[in-house]
Amino acid sequence: MSFKDLGVSAAFSELLMQYGIADPTPIQKETIPLILEGHDVVGQAQTGTGKTLAFVLPILQKIDPESDAIQGLIVAPTRELAIQITAEVRKLTESLGEIHVLAVYGGQDVIAQMHKLQGKVHLVVGTPGRILDHIRRETIDFSEVSTFVLDEADQMLHIGFLDDIEDIMDEVPETRQTLLFSATMPDEVRKLAETYTKNPKDVQIKTKQITLKEIRQRVVVTTDRGKQNDLVRSIRLLRPYLAIIFCRTKRRVSKLNEALQTMGYNSDELHGDLSQAKREDVMKRFRDGEIQFLVATDVAARGLDVEGVTHVFNYDIALDSESYIHRIGRTGRAGGKGLAVTFVAPKDRRLLQLIERDTEQTLRTLELDMF
Repeated sequence: MSFKDLGVSAAFSELLMQYGIADPTPIQKETIPLILEGHDVVGQAQTGTGKTLAFVLPILQKIDPESDAIQGLIVAPTRELAIQITAEVRKLTESLGEIHVLAVYGGQDVIAQMHKLQGKVHLVVGTPGRILDHIRRETIDFSEVSTFVLDEADQMLHIGFLDDIEDIMDEVPETRQTLLFSATMPDEVRKLAETYTKNPKDVQIKTKQITLKEIRQRVVVTTDRGKQNDLVRSIRLLRPYLAIIFCRTKRRVSKLNEALQTMGYNSDELHGDLSQAKREDVMKRFRDGEIQFLVATDVAARGLDVEGVTHVFNYDIALDSESYIHRIGRTGRAGGKGLAVTFVAPKDRRLLQLIERDTEQTLRTLELDMF
């Protein structure tokens, strides 16, 4: 089945082909026709399964470029994800030149955003805080929004954005089409969907194995004292091209990054204490291959799509299986192969057992002593 078969226009289908995207993913096959028909949709699919295109393509196709009004609003939980979605949109709209998208998130010059909002903007992608800031300043008008998207809804509620989301919902017409996407469907997300969608079509893509099948997963049994040394031994053994190393706290990220740089590794850090300009600079250099090792907190686990990440190292084990899946999903993307290595100290055994249970697999051990 092609994108044209799903109802995507010839212009967008050809653009996708130019970017090497020929076959729709399961979430795209299921949701694109429903969205184009005007249904509200509640979609469940893991990160890395193509859900951004699943809602972006129908929205762009329905936009009237002759109108000056904002016709689509996409709300994301983090700046990184908002930037990622905006980049996807721009890839599809740059050559057409008719549809204008604006990203609004904290850390940017709000006055510059206000000036852009005075011009022609058809689609807004943003984070709840900055969107509300514009609403309160009365510098943004959502009265003609026809499609509203809430992406990574579970993460949105986990961060504590429920009140903000409700305030934003009050600003868009009741006649809007509502699309809610989430990697998991806890009760809070279900309740949100029931409150704000009308007769939604439920789409669940069982992607745990789809997301993980291209990713080899290994465990290194270690100790807290020996972990840094074992990470370095793993790097020497596995020779990553590009790698993300996840730590649990900002302090641990900075400490490990400093140690790696001291040892001569080309690394940098990514976490919430950095300025937005610094975060964007780090991500650009990582995408361009100027940084080989990105040491990060879980802020980098959601929504970041970097081509060529060959390895993910869980220096600190994820606290739950969902975070684990999101982390390792940074590699093995777009049909590529990847390797995820998790360092497990004695106190981490219970978390490892939970991850193995939820992902229905037993993780093999990487024996560093053999090399």
